[in-house]
Amino acid sequence: MTTTIDDAVRVLEGRRIAVLTGAGVSTDSGIPDYRGEGAPVRTPMTVQKFLAGDAARRRYWMGSHLGWLRLSSAEPNAGHRALATLERAGVTNGVTTQNVDGLHLQAGSERIVELHGTVHRAVCLHCGQVFDRRDLAARIDADNPWLVASPDAVLLPDGDVRPDSIDGFTLPVCTVCGGMLKPEVVFFGEVVPVAIFTAAERLLTTADALLVAGSSLVVNSGMRLVQRAERRGLPIVVVNRGQTRADARATVKLDAGTSEVLVELAARLRGP
Repeated sequence: MTTTIDDAVRVLEGRRIAVLTGAGVSTDSGIPDYRGEGAPVRTPMTVQKFLAGDAARRRYWMGSHLGWLRLSSAEPNAGHRALATLERAGVTNGVTTQNVDGLHLQAGSERIVELHGTVHRAVCLHCGQVFDRRDLAARIDADNPWLVASPDAVLLPDGDVRPDSIDGFTLPVCTVCGGMLKPEVVFFGEVVPVAIFTAAERLLTTADALLVAGSSLVVNSGMRLVQRAERRGLPIVVVNRGQTRADARATVKLDAGTSEVLVELAARLRGP
């Protein structure tokens, strides 16, 4: 069955919408997605590897630092701005995102649930002290003045760059207790904190429809929200290039880019 944006508008118009976004929303900001056509091969860091030894942590922090320097310069795209417009108009009740890039916040969205955390903060696993990534980046630069990203280095979907070597890299540590630092993101092998998932569920309970944009829903945290929406009988609109795990559950599925669709929805939808 062929569906169009007119079908999506008919389903969503007059309803209060909960939004779930994935990596496809940020591709127009220059951040590669995980599974789209041409996506780079990724070997994501697992929490087990990260905790296992200094070598894995050096590899992660070196690549993550080089990637963050590029990721932090990314700008919100038209899709991010369209979602902020819909929230200000009262059409949506906020955004739950699987992305860790912080671009929804930069675009002006105010009610944001970051399912997988953010690369813009780090936390000490020993004392709980939280660090702004900008301050941490300055420390890493000072401790590793030789570290420069190759202009040919490929930014990976996890927001890092794969380093050629980790030799000589000095790990950042907590300035309060000397403990181990970890970015405030949910690694593979970790579970989304209960309070965060509950906040995402709360958006669903105050919504009349669910809009999924730019996610294949391979990661279970997003798919669980779709299943909850289905159990509540909410209409589900999915916008994503390529297949998703929710295609059979969707009221409307648009195989299209998120930016253009979200801009059109922002122009056409009226609030409840």
